[in-house]
Amino acid sequence: MPTVVTHAAVPLAIGLGLGKKAVSRQLLIAGIAASMLPDLDTLGFKLGIPYGSQFGHRGFTHSLFFAGVMAIVAAGMYRALRTTAIKAFAFVFLSAASHGLLDTCTTGGRGVALLWPFSLHRFFAPIRFIRVSPIGIARFLSGRANAVLLSELLGVWIPMALLFFALLALRKNATR
Repeated sequence: MPTVVTHAAVPLAIGLGLGKKAVSRQLLIAGIAASMLPDLDTLGFKLGIPYGSQFGHRGFTHSLFFAGVMAIVAAGMYRALRTTAIKAFAFVFLSAASHGLLDTCTTGGRGVALLWPFSLHRFFAPIRFIRVSPIGIARFLSGRANAVLLSELLGVWIPMALLFFALLALRKNATR
């Protein structure tokens, strides 16, 4: 998986690029949370849930179905998120779905159950360009951190920065 902080790159780029009129501060925070939440499934390791289980790491919490459930919850909370139900649904769905999609681009693990509950198959992207981050801070700091962070910088943060600037430019041109 990419580091949990890197999952926030997608909602940050889109939300900040579109601006506060399109994505409220509250909705941006909800999107960031939705992009990171799927990795709570790592708690399953402490509970004895096997990695390859549908309830294990990169299982159901990484699915498009789970992203949809989070999006429905956000749509129901649209007033608190200071937006419309449709914007809440779309932004949170995209933010949450990006987690599993980014994880398919990593060089390790057992794939991602993107289509759960309809399929237990675990997917990888055809091109895997993000070095898999070890689970746990101690393992991360044991020497692989530089390679992981560099691959995330090149494969996620720089493309998301370009997306941010493109959205910003489109927004500026639209107001002229």
